[in-house]
Amino acid sequence: MLIFTLAAAMTVAMLIATAVGLHEEASRIKLENRVRGTADRRFR
Repeated sequence: MLIFTLAAAMTVAMLIATAVGLHEEASRIKLENRVRGTADRRFR
């Protein structure tokens, strides 16, 4: 029974880690796009 509890806890932890990772990746891409957009306007 203990092994199933540990497996469930590990699964939940991995789901949370995946969600946090995806959120950080999306934020980084948004920032890169914003920086790239302002750089394009500046050099025209």
